[in-house]
Amino acid sequence: MRINHCYFCSKPTYPGSGMMFVRNDSKQFIFCRSKCHKNFKMKRNPRKVRWTKAFRKAAGKEMTVDASLEFEKRRNVPVRYNRELMAATLAAMSRIQEIKERRERAFYKARMQKAGNTKQAHKEKDRMEVHRNAHVREMLRKKKELAPELEKIRVKAKAKKSALQTGGGIKMSMDVD
Repeated sequence: MRINHCYFCSKPTYPGSGMMFVRNDSKQFIFCRSKCHKNFKMKRNPRKVRWTKAFRKAAGKEMTVDASLEFEKRRNVPVRYNRELMAATLAAMSRIQEIKERRERAFYKARMQKAGNTKQAHKEKDRMEVHRNAHVREMLRKKKELAPELEKIRVKAKAKKSALQTGGGIKMSMDVD
């Protein structure tokens, strides 16, 4: 079974799904859905459309050079069926998928660390802020030790009357001649 990739978004397109556009020079364009086909007809560049794989790779959000990605290349040479070969192939496919997922997780973690958007990065930033302002904590501690007799004095806030309650709101009227 040949699994093609969408010309526009690079998503896998399985047999029996998607659509194919054949140009006059007999070049074939395979699309996974009408969204990709319409964007192609509008002559949009996949590298500038944010939801495509081409954009993600160009923007450094996807892994571009990785040995595990090389296994996705098409192999159109028919091979005679062999049970042992099939079992070995399936085992290799699952192992390659594990390696690929592990590398993608590591890539994502490094990218997020670089961006500083992780919980760990925020925690580290907060810890450094507390460490830098240790003198302020020390002053507050001394102030509490020196003046324990000071109490908090609560003052009642005056109730403000709204413009609607007093009738002092803006009145709008329209004079007709």
